[in-house]
Amino acid sequence: MSTNLLNLSSYTVQRLEEDEHDYHIYATVASVLKCCIHCNSSSIRGFGRREQLIKDLAMHGKRVGIYVDTRRFQCLHCNKTFYEPLPDVDEKRKMTSRLVQWVGKQAISRTFASIADEIGIVEGTVRSIFRDYINELENTVRFEIPQWMGIDEIHLIKPRCVVSNIQNNTIVEILKDRNKATVTSYLSQLNGLNQVHYVAMDMWRPYRDAVETVIPDAQIVIDKFHVVRMANDALEKVRKSLREQLTAKQRRGLMNDRFVLLKRERDLTPQEAFLLDGWCKNYPELGLAYRQKEDFYQIYDAKTPEEAKALFSDWLSTLTPEIKMAYGDLARAWQNWEPYICNYFNHPVTNAYTESLNNLIRVMNRLGRGYSFEALRAKILFAEGAFKLEKTRPKFKRRKQEPVLEKAISFHMVTDFNQESTQAPKNYGVDISILTAMIERDLL
Repeated sequence: MSTNLLNLSSYTVQRLEEDEHDYHIYATVASVLKCCIHCNSSSIRGFGRREQLIKDLAMHGKRVGIYVDTRRFQCLHCNKTFYEPLPDVDEKRKMTSRLVQWVGKQAISRTFASIADEIGIVEGTVRSIFRDYINELENTVRFEIPQWMGIDEIHLIKPRCVVSNIQNNTIVEILKDRNKATVTSYLSQLNGLNQVHYVAMDMWRPYRDAVETVIPDAQIVIDKFHVVRMANDALEKVRKSLREQLTAKQRRGLMNDRFVLLKRERDLTPQEAFLLDGWCKNYPELGLAYRQKEDFYQIYDAKTPEEAKALFSDWLSTLTPEIKMAYGDLARAWQNWEPYICNYFNHPVTNAYTESLNNLIRVMNRLGRGYSFEALRAKILFAEGAFKLEKTRPKFKRRKQEPVLEKAISFHMVTDFNQESTQAPKNYGVDISILTAMIERDLL
């Protein structure tokens, strides 16, 4: 029988049996042990044998089991008995090392149950291998510290904190929760925090407190998206309150009103503008709320923080008693966070990826039934092929001067130094657009 059947040079294949689902390969260790594994003495003798079943990578759609006829030895020097070590085998799981590595990689993009069925092991073993594989990646994969950091919220089973690299549209971490202690602990263990210039976030106080504690020199910018969304929410309150007072016939006259009302006035089609004009005339309070929403959006057309503050003050003064309650949360939020909100007008940094993440969240929640947060986090952060990498080239290196023979001129190819970069490529994290596409194509 060819020893190359397994493509493992450490083993000699004796015979092969197969059935409908499996290959049964009988093998021995190719090299004979020559010294004691305990005292290194060469005075050893055979002391029996036993058969060990080792799982290996599937072949031709069939599961593979290697039955290794393992030799047992006794040391005449220390009197201990032992079995010969099995090369290329993960002793912890009685599987080949290559199979363990394959399972770890596959578990990123496949269900544990499907992998277990394919190679003939229990699902718990796949889960254990996956956990070890992720721990190894945690220790080896390093993402670049973003100059523009985003801190936001993502719903994976429950609200979590997601940290992003805004410049590169990538995810660099997903934390177990969004508490101050968790965020502070994460930021504190990062190297190179002096590189972080801006941090975009929503109006969640624990985020602000954590950043000001750990990165006091970074400028905090409240994400425009979260502020203007509060204006939309206020308009929604007015719209829903109004609809509760209407008859069924009147509500039919407001068909698709939410879609139209949330659109910017400049983006309305002629038909939508006509409908809106009629609704505002028939329901003045709704028209007033819409106008306040549009006027608030215009604050973000300001060129400076001072101009934005003045526009907000003007906007606040125009709030009528009828709709002041609906816009009260927005007004208070601006007043409480004004310095951070107005930083946007000097540094227009925003978590522009939020909408993409919303799609990702929905898909991941659907995918995540039965998975723990740790597994879902790993599937996002370590998805193969989703990293945004930047290869770097070394600085030009002057070649070493070679001795020149007197009165001789010679030309030498530059071969005495390595022009290729030995530096690992920069890893900016998981590209959100690629990750979303992979999930939508059911690759995760």
